[in-house]
Amino acid sequence: MDAEYSDQNKLTAVEEFLSEVRSREQPHSAGLVSQPTAVKFLMARKFDVSRAIDLFQAYKNTRIKEGIININPDEEPLRSELLSGKFTVLPGRDAKGAAVALFTARLHRPDLTTHKAVLQAIIYQLDKAIESVQTQRDGLIFIYDMTNSSYGNFDYELCVKILNLLKGAFPARLKCVFIVSSPLWFRAPFAVLRLFVREKLRERVCTVKAHELASHIPVSSLPEHLGGTSQYNHVAWIQSCVNVNTNIVQGDTKEHDCVGSLLRSYSLENSNTSNHCMEVSVHMPEQGAMTVHDLVEYVKRKKKRGIYQEYEEIRKEPPAGTFDYSKKLSNQVKNRYSDVLCLDQSRVRLCPLSNDEDETSDYINASFMDGYKRSNAYIATQGPLPKTFADFWRMVWEQMVLIIVMTTRVVERGRVKCGQYWPLEEGRTEQHGYFLVRNTHIQVFQDFKLSHLELYNTQSGERREVCHYLYVSWPDFGVPKSASAMLDFREHVLQRREAAVQTLGSTWRGPPGGPPVVVHCSAGIGRTVYHRNGNVNIQLSGPLMPRTKQKQTKKLLREENGKKKKTWLHFCSYKYISIYYYGIKFISMEREP
Repeated sequence: MDAEYSDQNKLTAVEEFLSEVRSREQPHSAGLVSQPTAVKFLMARKFDVSRAIDLFQAYKNTRIKEGIININPDEEPLRSELLSGKFTVLPGRDAKGAAVALFTARLHRPDLTTHKAVLQAIIYQLDKAIESVQTQRDGLIFIYDMTNSSYGNFDYELCVKILNLLKGAFPARLKCVFIVSSPLWFRAPFAVLRLFVREKLRERVCTVKAHELASHIPVSSLPEHLGGTSQYNHVAWIQSCVNVNTNIVQGDTKEHDCVGSLLRSYSLENSNTSNHCMEVSVHMPEQGAMTVHDLVEYVKRKKKRGIYQEYEEIRKEPPAGTFDYSKKLSNQVKNRYSDVLCLDQSRVRLCPLSNDEDETSDYINASFMDGYKRSNAYIATQGPLPKTFADFWRMVWEQMVLIIVMTTRVVERGRVKCGQYWPLEEGRTEQHGYFLVRNTHIQVFQDFKLSHLELYNTQSGERREVCHYLYVSWPDFGVPKSASAMLDFREHVLQRREAAVQTLGSTWRGPPGGPPVVVHCSAGIGRTVYHRNGNVNIQLSGPLMPRTKQKQTKKLLREENGKKKKTWLHFCSYKYISIYYYGIKFISMEREP
């Protein structure tokens, strides 16, 4: 090992890192995590083993999420991305030795490439850059050059992904981000982008004019078009990366993209539904999107009758599955409504009770639902009955649920819509089965309540925190007149979910988005699906390029068709929520001075 890492403390850290990471892998793939890989991740986190392991997991999860399993520079579209010069690592460094990476926005054409290809090219080059011990030690500066670029070159979602990669999912110390020659329209997205980095780094994300860059980075390290004197050769840089790759492949293969090798080993060892590495979701971006303006015109043209006809066409389609478990006599008492059943193919299966000979102890009226680019991101369930309270909390525990979203009140219009399955008062504890549920704190907002619950498993002695959201502003009939309150609620839930997932750290070994969110109303088919489908529609539409997928909206409903949806109003609302959400965003952008 290099003398840089030869002292005993660092050697011990490397051993601890390798021991912990390898213990999480299958025996035949554990050896793929090499010592040089351990050093890279430890260097990025100043040899803090716990943080380095979290970083390794985040890097692996990012590649899983984006589908970046193989990185072969000879294959398209990666080859074209590499040769485009869009992203490069400059040969020079800053005054403190940090490497300098450059993204040229005017060379990016969102309509001609994919996020996966761009991220592949970035990861491939950065992997080569951090082969340098100096880069591992002194870090990385990222320049996002917007000189002579137009709005058509800007890809907000890609920017967020790159920033997330650099700040917390790649083994390099991100020192600074410079955004060069940003136009006026960039102010609004820039304000949002800065929120994606922690406060400590936020002051190091700044906008500068091209001629100001030389006051931060030596002119000898900057290209001529950014006020420097360096005549760098991007093609030569890519060739050097390929040469290094070739030498490694011919030599010690363990040092070559060990994460890619791990991901490939996952796909070989498991192809069942418990394998999270290559998640397949029905909710993926498609071609043929329409803008929000197009959607407005579409709704005007279709009118109420036309939209109702669309709903009726979908409602009449037969469900793609069976309901055998829900129809079992022993399970019927666990269903709140006799006509709202779970598809056998997507139902949540509880772990059978060891002391219960009843084979139906694995049943609960709850189904997995896909999210955006994620399978099983949600669990849709009915409002728990007193006889199913214990089953509900078993499901929350077994699925490691962090967030529960309840979109009905316990009693509405004098009718019980859901059982009181959680402690209503602060400080109160209730027992359901072998779980103790304690309400530690309640926050009251204009349209919802947030109860912070502590879930204690009396069998294992473990405790977990669960956030329970109760939305109280849903009207007694129909759907909300305005999407504003629901969108504010959605945003709060998303932020809380992200924070909760981060607290799991390396203990969470599932998909990158964390455990599923439990969503329920009374039957689990109206407001529940409205909440989930509104989320997916907004994500499908893309943050600053307001495009909605008409086919995807229909897919959302077809997926839930087996549940015999009661009302067509929710179908209309999926369209209107996208119009409202992106209308508000663009109005706020236009008001920017």
